Amino acid sequence: MNGFTYYSPTKVLFGRGCERNVAAEIRAFGGKKILLVYGGHSAEKSGLLAKVGRALEEAGLAYRSLGGVKPNPRLELAEKGVSLAVEYGADFILAVGGGSVIDTAKAIALGAANPGTNLWDFWLQKAKPEASLPVGVILTISASGSEASEAAVLTNQDTGEKRGLSNELNRPRFAFLDPELTYTLPKYQIACGIVDIMMHTLDRYFTPTEGNELTDEIAEALLRVVIRNGTKALERPDDYQAMSELMWAGSLSHNDLTGLGALKDFAVHQLGHELSAMFDVAHGASLSAVWSSWAHYCYRSKPERFARYARNVWNAAGADTEAAALEGIEKTVAYFKSLNMPIDFSGLGIGVQREETLRELADRCVFRGERKVGSFRVLDRSDVYQIYSLANH
Repeated sequence: MNGFTYYSPTKVLFGRGCERNVAAEIRAFGGKKILLVYGGHSAEKSGLLAKVGRALEEAGLAYRSLGGVKPNPRLELAEKGVSLAVEYGADFILAVGGGSVIDTAKAIALGAANPGTNLWDFWLQKAKPEASLPVGVILTISASGSEASEAAVLTNQDTGEKRGLSNELNRPRFAFLDPELTYTLPKYQIACGIVDIMMHTLDRYFTPTEGNELTDEIAEALLRVVIRNGTKALERPDDYQAMSELMWAGSLSHNDLTGLGALKDFAVHQLGHELSAMFDVAHGASLSAVWSSWAHYCYRSKPERFARYARNVWNAAGADTEAAALEGIEKTVAYFKSLNMPIDFSGLGIGVQREETLRELADRCVFRGERKVGSFRVLDRSDVYQIYSLANH
């Protein structure tokens, strides 16, 4: 193993009905005035919001609600939440939903605890947060892993930018994971979540770093479990066993366990973020739409890594390194297809793009030349453009 620092302080409460104890956990972390953040109407229709509200009231906890969080969470709503939290004097932020809701809650917590700072400046790395209100989570979709990670993503609609912020202040204090809360999800959202979970692991697994035997095998095992149970979950969204395995895998895929001691790559995430920012497409779909192009463009940087992935995750039979590497890529693409996930721009629903659009996407991805992305193969503007071009059909 290589050296690392591992910090994963989020308390996870897992199982049927576990969210009934949410008030006790909030009180344990000092919360008295809660801002409850949620998304659309599904949390209301399912009765979950009403149940949470009653639990808070019965425990003598005051709360206000902020709904309307959308996929690719918006800076504008987060700023509204900051104002509400400050005005109300909230001392705890409770997210009821998936990754977009959780990331919005994290942003509100940072903004409310750092008054006077432009919230977007944190995501632009122009300012560093010094504090955060505590955040708790009741998870309703297995996907982002934000419930146990230090990351939060926001989209600035005014500038067309989607940025991520990694900071230990973003770690939720607790996360309730009840697989039954995911039973009513549309199959498309389940499939997007499966892709996101896989990609959080693949973006760590494909690394130039060697010598992390246990980390690699944890990642491979997680991928096998997700692949196996993802198919079952789509066939029967009320399959507790399958949905529970996906839910726990989602948390482990993004709490850094699957990449300890190694350089992260995350080029595919950066490529996908620009598609989400420009076209407002689902995050998981944006990832599957570019992964094949990224893999074909980059695998020769270290084909033996792709061959190991193919053999240990997909039981590939390729006799030599090159054949096995390509077999692993093709099996991954075939799996995405089996989930009805896109593997190119047309499948993503944005159609074939013009040359100038591809170059603009590439330019945005590298922050107008201020950075390169990835570590498995370090990508500059030209490389990113080539990958988008491979996906442009």
